[in-house]
Amino acid sequence: MNGLKISIILVMLAGIITLQACGSKSKDKFVWGTGSGTGSGTGTLTDTYSIVDTGQVKCYDNGGEISPPSPGAPFHGQDAQCQGNQPSYTDNGDGTITDNVTGMMWVKARGVKTTWDDAVSGAAGFSLAGHNDWRLPTIKELYSLIDFTGGFHITKADSVPFIETTYFDFEYGNEAAGDRLIDCQDWSATEYVGTTMNADETVFGVNFADGRIKGYPKFEPGSGGTVGHQMFVRYVRGNPDYGINNFVDNGDGTITDRATGLMWQKTDDGNTYCWQAALAYAEGLSLAGHGDWRLPNAKELQSIVDYTRSPSVTGTAAIDPIFGITVMESYFWAGTTHLTGPLNTAGKNAVYVAFGRALGYMERPPGSGTYELIDVHGAGAQRSDPKDDDPANYPYGHGPQGDDIRVFNYVRCVRDAS
Repeated sequence: MNGLKISIILVMLAGIITLQACGSKSKDKFVWGTGSGTGSGTGTLTDTYSIVDTGQVKCYDNGGEISPPSPGAPFHGQDAQCQGNQPSYTDNGDGTITDNVTGMMWVKARGVKTTWDDAVSGAAGFSLAGHNDWRLPTIKELYSLIDFTGGFHITKADSVPFIETTYFDFEYGNEAAGDRLIDCQDWSATEYVGTTMNADETVFGVNFADGRIKGYPKFEPGSGGTVGHQMFVRYVRGNPDYGINNFVDNGDGTITDRATGLMWQKTDDGNTYCWQAALAYAEGLSLAGHGDWRLPNAKELQSIVDYTRSPSVTGTAAIDPIFGITVMESYFWAGTTHLTGPLNTAGKNAVYVAFGRALGYMERPPGSGTYELIDVHGAGAQRSDPKDDDPANYPYGHGPQGDDIRVFNYVRCVRDAS
């Protein structure tokens, strides 16, 4: 049956056999990988980059929540039907939280906003719970914490943060001080190799209020680089190999990442799809003798972004050249629904990752009525598109940065390598 992978788990004491869909797996304890793998094919899977599942457990069509679709039915194979390494945290009782999937240890407290320069330099002198080896997380490390059970629905009362608040302290933007609710982004250590907006130096960050990765200005716009932009910081330690890929070309149209244990379609098929059609394409794909391909979830898809690349600087998409890509300036669908906007329309959007520049329509100069399509969030950003709509309905994009709305995006399928 297409899209159904049967995994037999022998439990020694109970002798229970469990059937799991889409390569379901659970990981309660982190184990360091050892071998690097040699030769062709999958080789040794090092398990140094275990991707934490998105946490999404509900299914959606183009308009809202639905019952889980059966194989072959519309919308089958989406994120909630393909459970990966389930989030597992331990509160150590000393101000730190251990991620049992990734092996990383995090600061529990929310802290205060600071400039990026101070966030970077502050790690060297930071001490907590007897540890002095803290660092500012890379964008891939920071994104490991995102939880797509969250949703941003205009008001604080209706919204749920995109992070597990049972373990991690979180606060929305201070509206009393003039902030928007979403003005609570976290810095990463990953600088954008290009620039955004008005040639601004840019650093990637995660917004756990609205569930996005964007590039943010290192300095306040218009300050001439003299006033640092301030965002939150959450330090991390442990597993320094997290986020480092180990790609192998299998010579059959597939690429295995030994670090994550995922096998990828080497090249997209050159077509763009609405979200429903993207799911159907993945479910129907037969490649290299495998029929259990799926649309990757948001965190799986982001794992193959190469943040050292950008069309404006390297002349390439933000992906390792071991992969083929039809269009450099491209967005790729994930199987993850992005809960955003009013509650009565939640479920209409799905996540995409921009492997080209994350473009937006900005009125330049303001009030002129003239809009330019520019890089507003950087190659490697994660945003979302309507699952089904006419792009012509968004002539100047959507949102404060005029996010480019395409609706029809590319697909790169994935499956478990082991």
